[in-house]
Amino acid sequence: MDFPIADLMDEDACYAKLVQWLHPRGLACPRCGAGDDLGVHRRHRAPILDLRCKACRRVFNAFTGTALHATKRRPVELVLIVRGFAQGVPTAQLARELACDRSELLGFRHRLQEAAWRGLDRTPLGDGVLEADEADQNAGEKRRPAPRSRGPAAAAGEQGPRPRHLGERPATGLRCGRA
Repeated sequence: MDFPIADLMDEDACYAKLVQWLHPRGLACPRCGAGDDLGVHRRHRAPILDLRCKACRRVFNAFTGTALHATKRRPVELVLIVRGFAQGVPTAQLARELACDRSELLGFRHRLQEAAWRGLDRTPLGDGVLEADEADQNAGEKRRPAPRSRGPAAAAGEQGPRPRHLGERPATGLRCGRA
């Protein structure tokens, strides 16, 4: 069942969450990196603020230089879209719930997935020994064993033996006799 939930969330809280996700070390100028000398330049899309860096005079917002650059969506919609993507909701269902174009949303999904893939940490783990999750440790111990067949297993690409009835001859694949 699809239902619109975009109007059930707080704009300011969603914007703060997006800024936290995009800039975990704090919002800074994309040109010079200054983070303490930022002033509000415009408030025309509140809560999304256009900021001006006092050091280099660059005007930017929290989405500049990120996967959300040039998006016109409200913070509530963006949080719901990211939530849906993370939960594996199909693009068509998400588009219906948010009343937006499916193909545009699919392109946005691909853009976010590409950004996530580029930012993926590929360094190997430092330990030579890894531990499994405790939930998987005793998996399958409480159920009875699976039934096993008594005949030999079929080789890869071959069909397994089929049940034979009395009086039936095995098929040879060749046609003999009258047609």
